[in-house]
Amino acid sequence: TLMNILGCLDSPTGGKYILNGKDVSKMPDDDLAEVRNSEIGFVFQQFNLLPRLSAAENVALPLIYAGVTKKVRIERALEALDKVGLADRSHHKSNELSGGQIQRVAIARALVNNPAILLADEPTGNLDSKTSVEVMEIFGKIRAAGNTVILVTHEEDIAAYAHRVVRLRDGMVE
Repeated sequence: TLMNILGCLDSPTGGKYILNGKDVSKMPDDDLAEVRNSEIGFVFQQFNLLPRLSAAENVALPLIYAGVTKKVRIERALEALDKVGLADRSHHKSNELSGGQIQRVAIARALVNNPAILLADEPTGNLDSKTSVEVMEIFGKIRAAGNTVILVTHEEDIAAYAHRVVRLRDGMVE
């Protein structure tokens, strides 16, 4: 629920949610969609890539909704793939990539709009421990570059990578 509220997918039942100086808690759906597309990047455990598209085409998808021209979409997608170490795999489809590579494509897709916040829901849940470490190192670089990364995990070793850990139990902050 908290991730859905932070991602502007749900509205809080009480209080306010101020994101970059805007009260998003009472915004209409169309305005929330714009906030999601411009301010927030999402990384999911299930990756959510479209199998018929190449890595670059998957990364470029959010830019279509932002009205970016095709030439600029591809340039920015390639830049985002380079940030996650996959520029050389940009033409590959997801069935030609490993699980860790697929997750890095998903991270690049979340970064392509240069969001202020990157929300990651169990991003290492489907990965082996070596690949999980690689993914967490990418998140560390993203944070060092100035983006806020909010990550949900149930794994203590993954939480150890965080700059700050907030534990929730039964809907309350511990």
